[in-house]
Amino acid sequence: MNFDDLKNDWNAESSSEPNVSADMLKIKQARTPVDIIRRKMKHEFTYQIVALILMAAFPYLFGFSPHMKLIFLAFFAITCGFTAHYFFKFYRFYKNSCDMTMDSRKSILWFFYEMKLNIELYKALTYIIAFIWVGFISVYLLIEKTGAINKVLAKLSPSYILLNCFITIVIIGVITELWAWYYYGRYLKRVKTIVDELDFE
Repeated sequence: MNFDDLKNDWNAESSSEPNVSADMLKIKQARTPVDIIRRKMKHEFTYQIVALILMAAFPYLFGFSPHMKLIFLAFFAITCGFTAHYFFKFYRFYKNSCDMTMDSRKSILWFFYEMKLNIELYKALTYIIAFIWVGFISVYLLIEKTGAINKVLAKLSPSYILLNCFITIVIIGVITELWAWYYYGRYLKRVKTIVDELDFE
């Protein structure tokens, strides 16, 4: 190999260095929203634990009758069961994401798809809990406020009741989707944008 070949090889290697450093810069940029998402996951865990503790005090705060306390405990136990299942999956993902090395496109891509799946689980849990407690409120009104609810139902048409049920479901869905986007989705979109900019090579 002559001197000109060595010089050409040297120049080729030198010209490829900016691409590598640009990719590394993008990977470092991706770590910022990833860190934000991790921090929000820790906060979410704390918020949900506090919410469950406050929820356990509802029968005493609102003066439920002994029968309603038992019904409340049944609904509360179902809520805790679904929440515990979600917490386990979310915690396992959080621990795995802390242990991985965020120095490659592959790792960041793994985080993106796993977090996307966890957001869907998060939304599913929100729907489930919302409908469990809509069910509890319905039972409470039918048992504890039978006279008042019968008077109200007598004045309402079935189509009006069905329309209100449909609107309630839509409102729960919209709030769930917007909250998931606000709390996690917008940061996850930033991660995906950065990953898409990285070279596939």
